[in-house]
Amino acid sequence: MRKVKITFRVLVFLLIGGLLHYALPQNDVVRVVNTYQERQDLNDWTRIFWARPDDQSATLVNRDVQFIQTVKKRTMLFGFIQRDATEVMVYRNEDTGWSWPFYFKFDTANLQTEADDLLSTAEEPKWAVMTHYGWRNEYFSAFPNAIAIRPVADPNVTIIPWFNIFFFIVLMAAILFIRAMWRQFRERSVDPLLDAAGHQIDEVQAGVSERKGRISRWLGTWRAKDKG
Repeated sequence: MRKVKITFRVLVFLLIGGLLHYALPQNDVVRVVNTYQERQDLNDWTRIFWARPDDQSATLVNRDVQFIQTVKKRTMLFGFIQRDATEVMVYRNEDTGWSWPFYFKFDTANLQTEADDLLSTAEEPKWAVMTHYGWRNEYFSAFPNAIAIRPVADPNVTIIPWFNIFFFIVLMAAILFIRAMWRQFRERSVDPLLDAAGHQIDEVQAGVSERKGRISRWLGTWRAKDKG
């Protein structure tokens, strides 16, 4: 039973961790090399990796999506340590609207124009910080969604994820607060009920034992008469 509980907790932790890793904002140092627009099919389960900015998009089989092609600086330790190596990264540029995750992004056209303005070559690079959410997966044709882009002078800029730090502080405070409330509720309401139920069960068991004893004594008297 204990192994089942541990397995369940690990699965819940991985599920929540994966959801947060997908939805929380991340920052990449990139060099924009191209922008384009392409029609994407949305008629299978991979639709979950695409935004639903309005009610109409929920019924469309395909639609045009804007993309931003970049060369990204490789990092370690969740982006805190930069490396000299680079890799290719393609971002989609879709409005999120009022849907989840709640970035309330409505400026797809503006972001695409900003990305076009930052186009550069390896000989004369222009570096920028791309804020995005989501994952890149070639097999599922999943692309992270670009949220914002801003130019930087130095590709080795240090990016501190203040929003994520603040989010996890608030999350931990909320968990501790809910845990404290649950412990108080349990001490004041649940434990007394469990104690009362336990006393009632003990009383019932004692009553049953007493009745069994009476019946046994009564049967014992009849056995004595039969022997006599």
